[in-house]
Amino acid sequence: MRSIEEKLYNSSMKIILQNQAESGAYIACPNFKRYRYSWFRDGAFIAYSMDLWGNHQSSRRFHNWAARVIETREGIIERAIRKVESNFPLNENEIIHTRYTVDGEEGKEQWENFQLDGLGTWLWALKNHLLLSETEPSASFIKASRLAGDYLQALWRLPCYDLWEEFPHKIHTYTLASIYAGLESEAFLNSTDRIRCIEQIKEFIYTNSIIDGHFVKHVQSSEVDSSLLGLAVPYSVFPPEDSLIKNTVLLIEEKLVSGNGVHRYSEDSYYGGGLWILLTGWLGWYYVQVGNTERANRLKRWMEKQSDSGGQLPEQIPQFLNRPSCYQYWVEKCGPVAKPLLWAHAKYLILLNVLSGKE
Repeated sequence: MRSIEEKLYNSSMKIILQNQAESGAYIACPNFKRYRYSWFRDGAFIAYSMDLWGNHQSSRRFHNWAARVIETREGIIERAIRKVESNFPLNENEIIHTRYTVDGEEGKEQWENFQLDGLGTWLWALKNHLLLSETEPSASFIKASRLAGDYLQALWRLPCYDLWEEFPHKIHTYTLASIYAGLESEAFLNSTDRIRCIEQIKEFIYTNSIIDGHFVKHVQSSEVDSSLLGLAVPYSVFPPEDSLIKNTVLLIEEKLVSGNGVHRYSEDSYYGGGLWILLTGWLGWYYVQVGNTERANRLKRWMEKQSDSGGQLPEQIPQFLNRPSCYQYWVEKCGPVAKPLLWAHAKYLILLNVLSGKE
């Protein structure tokens, strides 16, 4: 490793492990009040980064925590499925939340809790944990993954918040991709029959999430979102070389990339809508898969330059802002940009790992 790689690798490992609670939960960001929780989504990617680098114990502790959270809410899951199958709406107390305290409890304050992508990503990460660690699933993993699979199969058509915790009344392409991968993973683990549902999700994406030869952020949108990378990497709904994926990446490069940093989407105004480090890592991950390691390395070097003297990566960099006038509003409301963001460190570790196997 180059010295900067080694420094950021070491600090990323240290930050992630220091912020893994005794329960196994990963705290999204210790220094940002709103993020002192554990998300299925963030934690799944963090656990995957640990598995890639051989720290299977850390990953397993997170998956044990996630499985306990899900098993504890078996009754909620079963009621939600019954209500949806009977065409009744769900309320806040009838869903699995997107984030929990490190002890597995619901947060007290209002939050955008109905997000389905996190459970899909958790199932994907759990499968990869078992494969990479060469271990068999525990009874808890089997039960929790089946519950999560049943829940996603019943609810996947419902509008919900996206992975950015916005637009609750939309059906999001990224969310569908994560559910697709999650159900594939659960079927692999438990030999359950999810084939029809998986095919329906892919057909729904084909029918509703493509405009002018590229994928779109959500149904009835014409815009791209950088999270659409997930359709190819890592969820494999479509291969990275698919023309639809390539066209989408070209639009992401054209509309959302500034100086090797990556915006979420063009109208993003959260902290002004800056450059998200984890998305730069995600774009680099895609380029490794299509053999463009030169581009991936440029993106990795940009990520490295954003770390502070302590090797910490923030959630986003306030440069090339979409809405500069919104930046100060968020600073006054919530404080400085979240730092360190464990998800950003995980994406760096993932990119560093996949590049090391290609060079």
